[in-house]
Amino acid sequence: MIILDRALAEREAQGRPVRIGLVGAGYMARGIAAHARAIRGVEVVAIANRTLTRAVDILTENGWDEPKEVSSAAELEDAIARRSPVVAADPMILCAAESVDVVMDTTGEVEFGADLALEAIRHQKHVVLVNAELDATLGPVLKHRADAAGVVITNTDGDEPGVAMNLFRYVSTIGLQPVLVGNIKGFIDQHRNPDTQRAFADSVGQGAKMITSFADGTKLSMETTLVANATGFHVARRGMNGHRCGHVREVLDLYSADELLDGGRVDYVLGAEPGTGAFVVGYTEDPVQRTYLGHFKLGDGPFYVFYTPWHLPQAEAPLTAARAAIFHDASVTPCGAPSCDVVTVAKRDLRRGEVLDGIGGFTCYGVIENTDASRQDLLLPMGLSEGCELVVDIAADSPIGYEHVRVPPGRLVDELRAEQESLFA
Repeated sequence: MIILDRALAEREAQGRPVRIGLVGAGYMARGIAAHARAIRGVEVVAIANRTLTRAVDILTENGWDEPKEVSSAAELEDAIARRSPVVAADPMILCAAESVDVVMDTTGEVEFGADLALEAIRHQKHVVLVNAELDATLGPVLKHRADAAGVVITNTDGDEPGVAMNLFRYVSTIGLQPVLVGNIKGFIDQHRNPDTQRAFADSVGQGAKMITSFADGTKLSMETTLVANATGFHVARRGMNGHRCGHVREVLDLYSADELLDGGRVDYVLGAEPGTGAFVVGYTEDPVQRTYLGHFKLGDGPFYVFYTPWHLPQAEAPLTAARAAIFHDASVTPCGAPSCDVVTVAKRDLRRGEVLDGIGGFTCYGVIENTDASRQDLLLPMGLSEGCELVVDIAADSPIGYEHVRVPPGRLVDELRAEQESLFA
């Protein structure tokens, strides 16, 4: 089933690697650049970042002495021809340069990421989102725009949604029906904030807000929303079940047959070995299939657990770019109308006049909900929460709706969200 290695070897031999324009120079971008440097057939040709020194440091660390700054698409084209990676303060240069095949967003920013994605699509670039925050909020409308332009927009392989979708496609391909797709999570405390997470964030070289979004469950909700929207699956309830178990193989003990056959669900397990990765439950009543699956140690059926005990987004993001550019294949992308959304919930008692600080902050966290329910209650998407001013008091752990806030004027994300609602009403 692995054909990408040979396709990349051919691209390398032909001297036409898949050229990636990398936007952002944080923790994930550093790892992506290092792996891309070691993979035949892909090449990071430029890194765009507001703080140029961080982009320079990444390229220097990967063996490029004194990388130059470019300020136009023409200068970038010249650097690509010389196979000399460069840095840029303006990310839109990467979108405009004809020789760039894929624009990869590693920023985690929603408003900026939306603007970048639209510009890349306008220039007919494939887009890889290492940005679940944007994808969970506006993925369906961006996919609609990308389809119209004839390009791929995809979340990255290697992160949990990509690992889950690879399993989903595998289980489907071997003739089973996927009925449950899940994430393996070690810890959640919805009330964690940047102060509680700062020491750990510093110890692993990441930002406190990013680490907070992991700890408070927001990132988990966004990642499972990506899988839901890619499969058409739903959640059993707001926030998912999140059963605790000792090993992911025990997941079949946590659900009844009726639950597993209820139209397809996304969920997570808490504290389960192997501690990371993703799983899919497949179903078959075929007696011959069940005989062979039992013989090869997968159990008696009719439900079977498949899992991957790792996730390596930094290593597989370059391969995601290659899949898009060579095979026009998306790792994780919406299949149509959104089935789930991530809604905003108060992290503590909030007072009228307070301004929400968004993903990974002090004021709110995100929870997955079925789209029908979030629309019915007019709940505020977590990806749009930053900068919204409360017009009423909100109790801790209460959902926040559009009626409860004043939305900042003039935001692109609100225009795109309205377009998404109209498209899939």
